[in-house]
Amino acid sequence: MRETDPRRSVVAALGRVPSGLFVVTLRRPGVETGMLVSWVQQCSFAPLLLSLAVKRGRDILPLLTDGQPFVVNILDDTQTDMIAHFGRGFALEQPAFVELDVQRRDSGVILSEALAWLECRTIQSVSTGDHELLIAEALAGALLNDGQPMVHVRKSAAHY
Repeated sequence: MRETDPRRSVVAALGRVPSGLFVVTLRRPGVETGMLVSWVQQCSFAPLLLSLAVKRGRDILPLLTDGQPFVVNILDDTQTDMIAHFGRGFALEQPAFVELDVQRRDSGVILSEALAWLECRTIQSVSTGDHELLIAEALAGALLNDGQPMVHVRKSAAHY
């Protein structure tokens, strides 16, 4: 395959890097919300750390500062309903969990239908391009259901 536009070739190739699909949730006084996230990856064994990229301008980002807790819900490969529900995003004042079976923790909300969950705490953030890269420590977690994690492959690295 011969590409004449080098950028087009790069975004096509980079888009094929697989990622999962996750719902990040948090609870703060007066706020309980969640958002769909695709760029989450373990990045350390000891301590157990993960990286999470959040696009600047998302309402939830200022609540994910250093030291702040949140929950990562790992979706299974059948949960397209959760993609539709959380994919549109929520303003901080909008109810995000109406008609969903959930368990509430001080840090965030666990989706009972999720494959697994991780309770995390942001330990560092770095500005990277149009996203903020968060490094978080996994403090607690559990498998909730049998199944396979949802894997996402994009046609282009230029957009979600």
